[in-house]
Amino acid sequence: MLYAIISEDVKDSLEKRKAARPDHLARLETLRDEGRLVLAGPHPAIDADNPGDAGFTGSLVVAEFADLEAARAWADADPYMSAGVYAKVTVKPFKKVLP
Repeated sequence: MLYAIISEDVKDSLEKRKAARPDHLARLETLRDEGRLVLAGPHPAIDADNPGDAGFTGSLVVAEFADLEAARAWADADPYMSAGVYAKVTVKPFKKVLP
């Protein structure tokens, strides 16, 4: 089943994000290589593809996991969690309808 992992950053998270990004991306690339990743990306803090110093306010990952517990465990192990980037993470089932 698909799950949405919706993360909200702590204030001024940009430097923490930069430091943990390679490990964060490696985990996403593993999901992609396994054919389980639907989409992933950050929420820019301003209305721009590249927000520069404004940074980001959170992230969204939609991926396939065996169950809600597995999705939560994956989210809890994210390098952004241990780096203190995320203030809050919500994991919930997701049903893709379109496209």
